[in-house]
Amino acid sequence: MVSVEDAVIARITKAGMNFEILVDPDKALEFRRGKEIDITDMLAVSEIYKDSKKGDRHSAEELQKAFGKASIWDIAKLILKEGHIQLTTEQRSRMVEEKKKEIASYIARQGMDPRTKMPHPLTRIMNAIAEARVIIDPFKPAKDQVKIVLDKLQEIIPISLERIEVAIRVPIEFAGKANSIVREITDVKNEEWTNVAWIALIEIPAGMQSDIYDKLNKLTSGRVEVKIVKEHKI
Repeated sequence: MVSVEDAVIARITKAGMNFEILVDPDKALEFRRGKEIDITDMLAVSEIYKDSKKGDRHSAEELQKAFGKASIWDIAKLILKEGHIQLTTEQRSRMVEEKKKEIASYIARQGMDPRTKMPHPLTRIMNAIAEARVIIDPFKPAKDQVKIVLDKLQEIIPISLERIEVAIRVPIEFAGKANSIVREITDVKNEEWTNVAWIALIEIPAGMQSDIYDKLNKLTSGRVEVKIVKEHKI
């Protein structure tokens, strides 16, 4: 059990009232992310407060009005799952950095430079996010923040999120392995087998071009032919 001095506040508002608990910051965060942790190991005090700093506790009647007949433990779990958890400075910095990398990776996979039709390296996107001073929400899903981040990035670098249709032609001696490589990455929309080549049409995020081209070039010693047939913005 964490001490009161080392605990942080987790809170939620229900029935027009504020409900707070004092919790271990690391264990509360792990619980929020889905790890099974005994609630008694997270709470500094087995109380539900109106204002934890003043030690002002809720009455049983107030708890029942907001949560029905739920126990203190069930209420505490609900607060941790659905409420706001106060983060330590170290936790927030770590979570923001993790979320930033997740967003940047998504943009790197899906995006490209509309001038060159080639993807931007992850490092360039990370640097652009830093330069644009984008505010990242550590709790909000990465995909829900992509548009906001992308709008800011477009002020720094030319970038758009696009999917492309690519036609691939591989010499027949490499066709079997090439087919396996491609299908590990994406579905094949259309294909044709001839005596001399395997020809396939695929659709991929623009940022994955380099990955698939590099693998096929390595397999065929540069004898693969690729052509962008169509592109469309996401």
